[in-house]
Amino acid sequence: MAMLLSACAKTNYPGGDVSPYVGIYDVRTLYKDHPITLTAESLGGSSQITGWVISDHRGGNLPDGLLIVQDKRRLDFQRGIAIPIGSAATDYLPGDSVVIDVLGAKLERVDGILQLTGIGTDKIMRVANGLPTPARLVTIDQILQRPNDYESTLVAIVKGGFNPMPQPGETLGGIRTINDGFGNLSIETDASAAFAGQTLYKMANYFGVIFNHVSDSGTLVPYHKPRRKEDIVPLLSEYAVPKVIISGFASDPRGTDANNEYIQLLVTEDIDFSVTPFSLVTTNNANASTPTGFPANGWATGGVRTYKFNLNTGIARKGTYFYVGGTNKRINSTNSTVIAEANWITSYAYNTNPGFDYGNATTNLLANSGNASGIAVFEGTDVTKESVPVDVIFVGTGGSLFNGSNIGYRITNTDWYDIINPVDMKEQPFYRAGTNVKALTYHTPSDAGYFYMLGGEYNLSLGRWTKARTQGSFLMTKETQLAEIEGETATKLMENE
Repeated sequence: MAMLLSACAKTNYPGGDVSPYVGIYDVRTLYKDHPITLTAESLGGSSQITGWVISDHRGGNLPDGLLIVQDKRRLDFQRGIAIPIGSAATDYLPGDSVVIDVLGAKLERVDGILQLTGIGTDKIMRVANGLPTPARLVTIDQILQRPNDYESTLVAIVKGGFNPMPQPGETLGGIRTINDGFGNLSIETDASAAFAGQTLYKMANYFGVIFNHVSDSGTLVPYHKPRRKEDIVPLLSEYAVPKVIISGFASDPRGTDANNEYIQLLVTEDIDFSVTPFSLVTTNNANASTPTGFPANGWATGGVRTYKFNLNTGIARKGTYFYVGGTNKRINSTNSTVIAEANWITSYAYNTNPGFDYGNATTNLLANSGNASGIAVFEGTDVTKESVPVDVIFVGTGGSLFNGSNIGYRITNTDWYDIINPVDMKEQPFYRAGTNVKALTYHTPSDAGYFYMLGGEYNLSLGRWTKARTQGSFLMTKETQLAEIEGETATKLMENE
């Protein structure tokens, strides 16, 4: 026991040294709605922050005198901070790496922006320059939900369009609203900015720094400030208004699927299908589906891989739903509500008949689990491997879908998919190519009777999705009525803002 006590009392371990560097994340968490002076104690023994500069005053649009720095020191969380240093802020460029002594600085919110005040240029050391400063790809809803986290950081908002649609001749200067399909956010461009007179694009990527105003109630209201003309990148893809939109489907009704699956669609204009025919193709990529391997002819592969319906009779009025599927016309398979009163543009016994032009008779248009399944709508009835759909949606990600080059299922520009990558501008015309990886997930358990209710809002005036579709999982019963799958959570068309 004496030896044990002696061993505990004496040690050669010197203890750990506190790092002189503290993450910006940790500094920001010290602010509790009132100014605080940073001390060695409050910083846990540290005294400096490090990071890379993201401010760029050459465009004349950032708040005067603010040096904006961000880092990812704490748990890879990207956080930024503003430091007022007067005219010296123009001496720093994006990609400069700096070390800043923050002891004695005051952490306070000035003009809505959390700042480290009281730091002179003598406390800032530039250690490198020309480093890459990648912007964080975010959606507007993420910024709106956590404005403090995104403040003073460099972000990229892709597929942004103005809401409302600008009039001819309008320019960027002033306060405008952009929408990326996930929310609305103010973009502010000073009248004196070098690019204030830039013509407004229909759709573009917006790089820049997020700042905050403080509302009368004390909440943070985020806004976006592009730094230079180069921060606004127009998109090359054409985003045409689709005449038909996929709004939901029942791929696994409760009971037998054969002749009971159906797809719900919404029209954005009046369509007489005898005059303007369309087609709908489903794909089922289960491992046993033939032909195996990558789909050599895309949506036109046929066999057990793809099944085609022609839509060449009937009328659907703008803003209404119509249906394509089996002839049983029941909402949730055997012994469930008959929905024959719905607008069935094509009802066809797919379990006993081959598809229109291609596709073997099948008991499952769409898989219930496992590899990816999908739906694509085409204008016209001549669908080949080169045909581009007007709308498309996928469930799941597995299977032989895209060979990395020129064989796969073609997509179109939607709220989920882009023919041209909106970030690097490279072509990606297939599902699973580039950023085209978004998919619904299969419902579990199977055979429960779920309806995939996609929702979302499509603004006809803007010609784009202002609220992207999401997976709504509506669990049907045998007594479910048609109005329940065409209700308030279903896809909507908007005529104006």
